[in-house]
Amino acid sequence: MSLTGFHIPYTLPIVLLILALSLKTPTFVRAWKDPDVRATTLLLLLASTVFLSVPPASIHRINTTTGVPNIAAPWVYSLLTAFCASCLTMVITWRDEPSPRRSERIRRIWMIYLGIIGALWITFLLADAPTERIYDLDTYYANEPWMREHILLYLGAHMVSALVAAYMIWRWIPKVSGGWLRAGLVFLQAGYAFGLVFDVAKFIAIGARWTGGNLDWLSTKVAPPFAILDASLVGLGFILPQGGPFLHKWLRDQRTYRRLRPLARALRTVAPPAAPARVGRFAPLDLRLLQRQQRIHDALLRLAPFLEPLLHDRAFEEARAAGHSEEHARGIAGAVTIRAALDARTASSSGNSRHGDADTAAVRTHTDLDDLEVIARAFQRPRIVQTIRQRVAMRESDNTHV
Repeated sequence: MSLTGFHIPYTLPIVLLILALSLKTPTFVRAWKDPDVRATTLLLLLASTVFLSVPPASIHRINTTTGVPNIAAPWVYSLLTAFCASCLTMVITWRDEPSPRRSERIRRIWMIYLGIIGALWITFLLADAPTERIYDLDTYYANEPWMREHILLYLGAHMVSALVAAYMIWRWIPKVSGGWLRAGLVFLQAGYAFGLVFDVAKFIAIGARWTGGNLDWLSTKVAPPFAILDASLVGLGFILPQGGPFLHKWLRDQRTYRRLRPLARALRTVAPPAAPARVGRFAPLDLRLLQRQQRIHDALLRLAPFLEPLLHDRAFEEARAAGHSEEHARGIAGAVTIRAALDARTASSSGNSRHGDADTAAVRTHTDLDDLEVIARAFQRPRIVQTIRQRVAMRESDNTHV
C-alpha cells in the first residue's frame, strides 16, 4: 500500500486531527449551515479517517474483516481522493467571496472527484488482485490490468489536486495580510510540495516496473514519509487559520484568569448579597473568567464605601519613590487601598457604615481599580504591599505630629 509499517509517525497526526475535530464539532452543531464550518469539519473528518485507515495494521484488519484481499486499497484511495477534493474546495471557500460562481466551482470539483472514487471501485472490482500486499501494492500490481488503472487514478487525482491547490495559493498568498491565515497557507504550500515528491517517487517506481526494472524502494521507503508530511502539514495548514485565533484567545484568557486569582481570593470575604450562579471548574474558560471578573467587580462595589482615594494617591507616590515603574506602582497603590478597605470593613461593627465621603464611581475612578490584572499582580507580593502601606502610615503620622 501507500505507507510503511512504522506506526509511531501516525500517532501524532491522528491525535492532533481527532482533537481538532472534537473541538470543531460543537461549532458544527451550532452553525452547520455555515459553508466554512461545514468545509472545515468535513476536511478534518476525512483527514482523521485517512490517518486511521493507512497504518499497516489497519489495512490488514480491513482486508481480513471483509475477507477480500486488498479491499483496503479502494477504501483508502477513496478517502484520500475525497480528502483532495475537500482541500481544493476549502481553499476556494477561503479565497473567494460567497457567490453562485464559487458554489458552482465547488460543486464541479466534487462531481469530478466523486466520479474518480466511483472509477476506483469499478477498476478494483474488474481487477484480479488475489494476493494481499500491504506495503508494495502499487508496484506489485503495476502491470496488472485494471489494477494499473486503479493505481494511476488515485495518484493522478492526488497530483492534480496538489498542483491546482498550490497554484491557487501561490496566486493568493501575496494578497493575504492576516498572520494566522498566511501561516496556514505557508504550511499548505509545504505540504503540497511534499505531496508532489510522494507522487513523483510513486510514478518513478511504477514506471520502472513497466520497463522491467525494480525501484520498489522508492515506493515503499522514500514515498511514505513524504505522504505523512504532506497530510500532516496540509491538515495543520487548514487548522491554523481557525484554530490559531482560538488558541491565542484561550491562552490570553487562561493568563488573565490565573493572574486574577490572588485578587479574587483576597475579596472572597466580601460576600455578595445573594448566592451567585455556580460555575464548575470544568465549565468553559471564558465563562469562568467572566464570573471571576464579575465577582471582583461586585466585591469592589460593596467595598467602595471603605476605599480612600487619598490613600491610593499617597501609596502611588511612595511606590514610585521606592523605584517601582508607573504600572507596578499603580497596582501596588490599588492593592494597598483594597487591603486597607478590607481591614476597615472588618473593623466596622455593621460592615455597611460609610468609611469615606466619596461616591462609588468617584472612588473607583480615582483609584484605578479597573486595572484588575495589575492590582492582582501586586497581591502576589504581599510584603511589598505591606511595606508601602507602612510607609504611607508613617508619613501620615509624621504629618499629624508636625
